[in-house]
Amino acid sequence: MSGAVIIDAVRSPMGRGKSSGALAGVHPVDLLARVLAALIDRTGIDPAIVDDVLVGCVSQAGEQSATPGRQAWLAAGFPVSVPSVTIERKCGSGQQAIEFAAAGIVAGLYDVAIAGGVESMSRVPMGSARMGADPFGPAVRSRFPDLVPQGVSAELVAHRWGLTRAQLDEYSARSHERAAKADFGAEIVPIEGVLASDETIRPDTSVARLGELRPAFATDEHRARFPDLDWKVTAGNSSQITDGASALLLMSEARAADLGLRPRARIVASSIVGDDPTLMLTGPIPATRRVLARAGVSVDDVDAFEVNEAFAAVPLAWQQELGVPDGKLNPCGGAIALGHPLGASGARLMTTLLNHLAASGGRLGLQTMCEAGGMANATLVERIG
Repeated sequence: MSGAVIIDAVRSPMGRGKSSGALAGVHPVDLLARVLAALIDRTGIDPAIVDDVLVGCVSQAGEQSATPGRQAWLAAGFPVSVPSVTIERKCGSGQQAIEFAAAGIVAGLYDVAIAGGVESMSRVPMGSARMGADPFGPAVRSRFPDLVPQGVSAELVAHRWGLTRAQLDEYSARSHERAAKADFGAEIVPIEGVLASDETIRPDTSVARLGELRPAFATDEHRARFPDLDWKVTAGNSSQITDGASALLLMSEARAADLGLRPRARIVASSIVGDDPTLMLTGPIPATRRVLARAGVSVDDVDAFEVNEAFAAVPLAWQQELGVPDGKLNPCGGAIALGHPLGASGARLMTTLLNHLAASGGRLGLQTMCEAGGMANATLVERIG
């Protein structure tokens, strides 16, 4: 995908996804609209030249049910001639929006596209779109009788890779520590009068405090089903429920040159995989291997990796398999500290990755995310600006 470049990337502050969270009073359409407006303002482009707005959103219900990207574009006061589409690939929705935008540019469908995501988990709770329904059906349950919630999958991953409670908690404390030290000023769009910086980071988090939390998924039913598990996944070593939005401007290299815009990064390669739907969270491992092979580079060639911290077990298992040094893995912290607004996280991770590469002088960055159902995306980018 050498023809697709990223001009800029921005995000909202991450708000706690509770009724008491700072962004709980902001409609998700308005939240995304402010991010889109900032992106257009920072790049200085005429919004009328945008060919499409691709927005990741998982819970497409209630206030997020009417193509939120279209409504946010209109709320920002931009031309009605620009369409939008909503993309749902579970936790990877925002990342998939980026990859679809890049693919559309390479294919010639777009010259200019905006990709991003939004999720207000305080206003549209996780699972709202299901409304109590069984999304699997009898045929899937017959083929995969051991399907479990993601938290139990995280327990299974921790067990399979021999991860201890101490390792999970140590990793989680480090996520908060790194996020507290990181400078996110270049990527955050303050929500004026509401929230100017991430409210999810807890700088005082310690392994000792995390160790006081009880396992979150060790119900009597799950204990009976998996008697060999040493339950260790807690709210503290899992991602936070969060409100947030993010957006990126992508173009063809030729269009960027015509407009006199200097791209920040180039999309080098991407991959999408399916994996075991019961373990569910292991897809980033084969997705990473595939995208590295497609690009013809090795793990050692990559300067930074963003592996979504859905649960601490996910990046730790991935790290065991890929052999990535601690310093290259989520160097600015991750979803354990910053939170995981489902549809927006893929775009948020890319935004953070681009800014870290710029600040550190790194050249190659790789982003990957586990997704419900045992899927994963991986994207490799090269900093060029």
